[in-house]
Amino acid sequence: MSEKMDWKKDLKGMYFPPQNPVTVDIPPTNYLMLDGHGDPNQSAHYQAVIESLFSLAYTIKFAIKKADGSEYAVFPCEGLWWVKDMREFSTEHKENWDWTMMIAQPSLVTLEWVESSRKEALKKKGLALLEQVRFEAYTEGCSAQLMHIGPYSAEGPNIARLHGYIEELGGHKSLKHHEIYLGDVRKTAPEKLKTVIRQPYRI
Repeated sequence: MSEKMDWKKDLKGMYFPPQNPVTVDIPPTNYLMLDGHGDPNQSAHYQAVIESLFSLAYTIKFAIKKADGSEYAVFPCEGLWWVKDMREFSTEHKENWDWTMMIAQPSLVTLEWVESSRKEALKKKGLALLEQVRFEAYTEGCSAQLMHIGPYSAEGPNIARLHGYIEELGGHKSLKHHEIYLGDVRKTAPEKLKTVIRQPYRI
């Protein structure tokens, strides 16, 4: 039986927060993931990671559609960013960052679909990093998030606002700084880019 899913409509609470901080409960979600280190703006590896993730994500999507007619919109690119001591996490020193880039997968995507599509993508694209893409569940649970509108370089004040909101609630940050990129940097003016900034927390 075919299905049609669209994260933009079905998961608005997760992907379209207001510009002021709100609390959300993020369920366990399966992702395609690849890791890296350093300033993404200065990294050829980062660009190769993004290309590999989207190549596999679209191969899976079209394979499932061909198999039973099920359709879904490919999710946006997301990133987890951290340093060894998160007290030293700073947007001014991206060269110190570790990161995981990822694309969420709907529930009908299984490991079997990932592996068969990986083989197909390797045949067509030949991207070496496709071999390293992993399919994993990631759980954040209670999180604060907001929508940042503008260039990535101007996120600092909104990140500070989000952390302040968590402190006002009597919480403390947990897990990793999380960003979701809703705009295409190649096609969208920097001042119009939309980025979800998310931070899991615990009371």
